[in-house]
Amino acid sequence: MSEKRKHQGRYPVEVRERAVRMVREHEREYPSQWKAIESISKKIGINHETLRVWVRRAETDAGDRPGLTTDERARMKLLEKENKELLRANEILKAASAFFGAELGRQSTK
Repeated sequence: MSEKRKHQGRYPVEVRERAVRMVREHEREYPSQWKAIESISKKIGINHETLRVWVRRAETDAGDRPGLTTDERARMKLLEKENKELLRANEILKAASAFFGAELGRQSTK
């Protein structure tokens, strides 16, 4: 397992997975999922909003909630980065083309 996979953010992945599993397994014992998140977050010593985000992400990854999965989000981020790099390279090539075109124009008029 890569270091990034073991420890994403402040908490190890195992802590995230366990906390989400606890919410999913015990949410029926509470009047709402939010109450389960509040209670479980206090018991394991993490911020309730942090746990809520983890639960939402897990639900999306499992297909229980609409949205991009973690893998899709990572792929989108990579594609956006590649696109930015390609746009930058294209601008450099356009500038070089204009420069060399102007140079050739000056040389042919001499």
